[in-house]
Amino acid sequence: MASRTSFLFLTFVWLALATTALSLTPNFYDKICPQALPAIRKVVQAAVHKERRMGASLLRLHFHDCFVQGCDGSLLLDSTSNFETEKNARGNLNSVRGFEVVDQIKAEVDRVCGRPVVSCADILAVAARDSVVAVLTLPWKGTWKKLDYRPD
Repeated sequence: MASRTSFLFLTFVWLALATTALSLTPNFYDKICPQALPAIRKVVQAAVHKERRMGASLLRLHFHDCFVQGCDGSLLLDSTSNFETEKNARGNLNSVRGFEVVDQIKAEVDRVCGRPVVSCADILAVAARDSVVAVLTLPWKGTWKKLDYRPD
C-alpha cells in the first residue's frame, strides 16, 4: 500500500513539474533568441507601412490558422500532389493573403537567431499582435462631422 501511494505521489509530482516546465509563457524566446520578437515586429511594421491592409491580412491568417484544430501553423503548409493543405482549401483560396510577409518574417527570424528556433504558429500569433499595434499607431486622417441623430 505504501509503495502504491509513493508511486502515485511521485507520478503526480512528475506530472506537475512536467506541465510547469512545458507551460506557455510570454517570455519564452527571451533566453532562446531575444532578437526574435523585435525582428518580427520590424518586418510587420515595414509590411504594414508599405500596405496598410496587410495588418488585417496578418490578423486574418492567424484566425484562419487557429480556426481549424488549433493554432499550429498548418495554414502555412504548401500542398503536394498527394495532399491538399488548408492554404489551398476552397474556403481559403483567394481569401487569405500575407504568406509572403510570413516568409520574410521566418527568414529574418532564422537569420537573427542563427537557426530556426521560432515556431510558425508563434510567428503567426506575434505577427497578428504586432500588425494590430502597427495599424493602430499609424496616423488616421478622418473627419468627424456626421451626427447620428438630431435632437428636437
